[in-house]
Amino acid sequence: MTRSISALALFLWVEACSPTEVDSYFPPPGDAWERRSPAEVGMDSVVLAEAVAYAVANEPDSPRDLETWMRSRSGDDPYGALIGPLKPRGGPNGLIVRHGYIVAEWGDTKRVDVTYSVTKSFLSTTTGLAWGDGRIRDVHDPVADYVHDGGFDSPHNSQITWHHLLQQTSEWEGELFGKPDIADRRRGRDRELNTPGTFWEYNDVRVNRLALATLRVWRRALPEVLKELVMDPIGASDTWEWHGYTTSDVEVDGKTVKSVSGGGHWGGGLWISSRDQARFGYLFLRRGDWRGEQVVPEEWVDMLTTPTDIEPTYGYMWWLNTDHGLWDAAPVESYAARGGGSNVIWIDPTNDLVAVVRWINGNAVNGFLERIIAAVHATESDSPNPDS
Repeated sequence: MTRSISALALFLWVEACSPTEVDSYFPPPGDAWERRSPAEVGMDSVVLAEAVAYAVANEPDSPRDLETWMRSRSGDDPYGALIGPLKPRGGPNGLIVRHGYIVAEWGDTKRVDVTYSVTKSFLSTTTGLAWGDGRIRDVHDPVADYVHDGGFDSPHNSQITWHHLLQQTSEWEGELFGKPDIADRRRGRDRELNTPGTFWEYNDVRVNRLALATLRVWRRALPEVLKELVMDPIGASDTWEWHGYTTSDVEVDGKTVKSVSGGGHWGGGLWISSRDQARFGYLFLRRGDWRGEQVVPEEWVDMLTTPTDIEPTYGYMWWLNTDHGLWDAAPVESYAARGGGSNVIWIDPTNDLVAVVRWINGNAVNGFLERIIAAVHATESDSPNPDS
C-alpha cells in the first residue's frame, strides 16, 4: 500500500512540474540544436511567423558601417574618439527557443557581431562567478578592500561597493583608459556627484571600472574566465571575441593583460553570434544550471534579477520588466540583456522562452515580444475546455 501511494505521489509531482524541473532539453555543443515545430511546443505557427516578419521589417535606420557612423556621431565631443575596434554589422537575425528547442530562426545567426551593452550582462556574470568562488566575500563590501590600484583611494570612491558598481549607482569619479567619468555622465557632465548608492546613471566608464576591478580579483583576463567557466560548459562556439581598448593594457602579476570593455561605446566589447547568445540566455532561463552542473550560482540569478531601489527596471547589469516598466506586452518576471542596435537576449521564465533579436528598432521590441506571447496564448485559447 505504501509503495502505491509513493508511486502516485511521484506521478502527480511529475505531472505538476514545469519543463524547467523535469527532463529539460539542453543542446549539445555545435550546430545540432534540436528544433521543434511551434505546435509541438504549444505555439501558433502563423502568429510566430508574424513575430519574425515584424523583427525583420523593423531594422533600425543606422548604417551597417558602424565605425564610420560612430565617428560621425562623436562630432566635436572631446571624449568621443574611438579607442577600441569595431566592425560592420550584419542584418536582422535572431532565434526563439521554447522548452529548450529552437522554434524559429532567421537571418545569419552564426555571424559574429558587435553586441554593444549586452556585454554588460556577460561582465556581471564574471563578477558573479568571482562572488560564487569566494573571491568577493560580500557584494556590499567596499571595492577598496579588494582592489589596490588607486581607483578607490579617494574619500568618495572608497565608499563604493561591488553592489553599487553592478547596479550602476556607484558615482565613481576618475579617469580610466583615457576616458574620464564625465565622458559618459548622461544626466549632465557638470552635475555634482551624489553619495554612492543614491543616484542611478548608465555610465560606461564606471562599467569599465567594474571590469578592471573584476579582473583584479580573478588575476587573469575576463575572456579566459568566461570561456572556461561559462561558454565551454554550455557548448558555445569558439568564434566569440571580447575586446578592450588600445589603452586598456594593465599589469597583473608581472604580465600584461587586456582589460575588456563592458560595451561598444568607444569600440571594443563582446562580438558574438546569436546562437551563442541564445545558449547564454538559456543558461539563465535554467537558473544557471546546464545539464545538472551549476555553471552560475542560482543565488546569483536571484541577485541579478532583484530590482535596484532607485531604478526598478535594472538589476545587476540586466534589464528587468518590473511593473511592465520596459515592455507592456511581456510578463513582469521577464528580463533581458540589452544593447544598442538594438540587440536583445530576452528571458521569460513564465512561458519558458528565450528570444534573441538583433538589429531591430528599439521602439519595435515591445511589438516583437507581444507577438511571441500571442503565439503562446493563441494555442491556449484554442485548446478545448476540459470542463465544457
